[in-house]
Amino acid sequence: MEKLQRIDAYWRAANYLSVGQIYLLDNPLLSEPLAAEHIKPRLLGHWGTTPGLNFCFAHLNQVILERDQEMIYIAGPGHGGPAAVAHAWLEGSYTDKYPDIPQNTAGMRQLFRQFSFPGGVPSHVAPETPGSIHEGGELGYALAHAYGAAFDNPRLVVACVVGDGEAETGPLAASWHSNKFLDPARDGVVLPILHLNGYKIANPTVLSRIPEAELIKLMEGYGYRPHIVSGHEPAAMHQLMQQTLGAVFDQIAEYKEGRADRLPMIILRSPKGWTGPAEVGGLPVEGTWRSHQVPLANVRDDAGARAMLEQWMRSYRPEELFDADGRPVPEIMHLVPDGPRRMSASPHANGGEILRPLAIPDFRRYAVEVKDPAAQHSEPTRVLGAFLRDIMAANPQTFRLMGPDETASNRLNAVFEVTGRAWNAEVLPTDEHLAAGGRVMEVLSEHLCQGWLEGYLLTGRHGLFNCYEAFIHIVDAMFNQHAKWLDACHDIPWRRPVASLNYLLSSHVWRQDHNGFSHQDPGFLDVVVNKKAKVVRVYLPPDANTLLSVGDHCLRSRDYVNVIVAGKQPVLDLFTMDEAIVHCTRGLGIIPWASTDAGATPDVVLACAGDVPTLETLAAAALLRQYLPDLKVRVVNVVDLMRLQPPTEHPHGMPDAEFDALFTTDRPVIFNFHGYPWLIHRLTYRRAGHHNIHVRGYKEEGTTTTPFDMAMLNDIDRYHLVVDVIDRVPGLGTTAAHLRQQMLDARLHARAHTRQHGEDPADIRDWTWTH
Repeated sequence: MEKLQRIDAYWRAANYLSVGQIYLLDNPLLSEPLAAEHIKPRLLGHWGTTPGLNFCFAHLNQVILERDQEMIYIAGPGHGGPAAVAHAWLEGSYTDKYPDIPQNTAGMRQLFRQFSFPGGVPSHVAPETPGSIHEGGELGYALAHAYGAAFDNPRLVVACVVGDGEAETGPLAASWHSNKFLDPARDGVVLPILHLNGYKIANPTVLSRIPEAELIKLMEGYGYRPHIVSGHEPAAMHQLMQQTLGAVFDQIAEYKEGRADRLPMIILRSPKGWTGPAEVGGLPVEGTWRSHQVPLANVRDDAGARAMLEQWMRSYRPEELFDADGRPVPEIMHLVPDGPRRMSASPHANGGEILRPLAIPDFRRYAVEVKDPAAQHSEPTRVLGAFLRDIMAANPQTFRLMGPDETASNRLNAVFEVTGRAWNAEVLPTDEHLAAGGRVMEVLSEHLCQGWLEGYLLTGRHGLFNCYEAFIHIVDAMFNQHAKWLDACHDIPWRRPVASLNYLLSSHVWRQDHNGFSHQDPGFLDVVVNKKAKVVRVYLPPDANTLLSVGDHCLRSRDYVNVIVAGKQPVLDLFTMDEAIVHCTRGLGIIPWASTDAGATPDVVLACAGDVPTLETLAAAALLRQYLPDLKVRVVNVVDLMRLQPPTEHPHGMPDAEFDALFTTDRPVIFNFHGYPWLIHRLTYRRAGHHNIHVRGYKEEGTTTTPFDMAMLNDIDRYHLVVDVIDRVPGLGTTAAHLRQQMLDARLHARAHTRQHGEDPADIRDWTWTH
């Protein structure tokens, strides 16, 4: 009984602190009657899910103490911030990280005052909260993050509280299947706690209203062993939860020892707004949607409501929980684990503390030999695959490759020489590369791939997410959340840097000619560039050697989101490895062998970013050299897209003087771009010569057709670029009229050829640079 009393005291203290955060500016221990000046002018926060979270935290602490268990939590219910902050303060880790908020009356006052207050902390679980690796704002990703944290963490248990509102989302519904990718020997364990309190903001939740027998079958169908903890009366619930967790952790031990093939999970049914006001203004509150946010409104101005708040807070008996100086009493502190065993102080929840650099082989060893530029072809991602293979071999516990069933399609096949696809479900004789210990994570859900990788990175490991370019949009919102997390962490000194989130986007817009319009969309770049410059980086390496250089750089980086767009189809080899390193280090530069302006001011600048736009730009430069030999042409290739911005806008930005010297201020710039044209204008609009920059790129013209016809549909083809030069360079409009017509005729001929033969003309398909 003493144990349950200790758990109940901790729970009551956490609930008291949670209510105080929502309502109070002062008088934290209720040492005097509540007055208007003690109440916040704006009441913000979410009470409904909070007592259930506090209930879980209290009981999980007891498990940690009894079993010396490494554990972190994921708080899936959206705005359970008061609970997570209260838990960290009671455990002392909040004071460790924020010494100005000690465990005393003054610290409690500041804890209350800062919550959801200008200049304070958010109302949801956020980077500022010790012990958190999961932003509580957008719902759907808790379970995927939990499994990502468990991979390659064999001693760790990740307790993941899934809100019943969150359980209605598609990503969460798919995340239950993550147990098919967990290896008992190599990985840790996820303990899902499905918290059914019955309501979302204003509506009942689906899983709380289906028959319990159906819900149990659903969880069993997902492959779990469900346990029910259901009730309202605290003493009975404490006893039931303690018994259940004992059985659950015994089953976890059986699973880890190979004596069970299913993980347990808990279905926790408790009232929404548990222990809060039962009724307000004649309407039921506890156990209804009315408790979702702030159960008592207008407390500052309404003496009756203020009296109800005081009665509510005193119902937790704070005089039993805190001493006269506001410190938690020993009975509560006895439930707090030591040091890093505290969930709010676990190094797994501040992954940079345990992050170790990758063992990365010298990428130069994988270089493609280039004797003459643009004279031969390689498949960039296939070349990168060999590099990734050896990284995986050298880092068997700290590097994973995620992708939605596209690792082979994106030609990273070499990784299967050293590892398989993670899989612990049924295996058939016809299957290939499936292994319980596999390090390639493939599931046809971009949400799961992203969530797994985020959880893996935030707990101190490394990885890469490869995906078809068009369908990376599925995780736009997840990218947004992770970028905001990293942004916030930059301003939190105790958050240690973590490995960057690296995207490799292949099967891109210009080589999705076979799949057609639905697979043609480069717009993820626009989404990425919206984020803070200190967080995002975008790279468009034009060939295999530049991809190796960029890949090495990104895998070594910290606290960024790196987006690499690279083709899997054969492209021209443009740079030797030494040249590629220099070019990528600069981020952009002149291609001397393709230019004819050495020692002179160019008549026109042909700029390009992306492999296919670069190919077409080089072919256009060759045509200009052939037909207009006196024209001075400068060819500039851009690898690091952020170099186009001024240094005031991005750390990689190019100073105006350097930009003007490269692109000129008064000569036409024909910019052939991989993505939507307006992105280049966004990045360069501050430049002096911006009015001279004319961008070609994807303009929502696509279909199932040939690669060159796809280029022609969007006017990025070589012939159209030559026409652009003729139209833009003063004096060429009349003197080069014959050439202009010839280029238009060539476009017509190429299109007619595709319609008749189903492929591009050989001189276009097999084009190389003539030296």
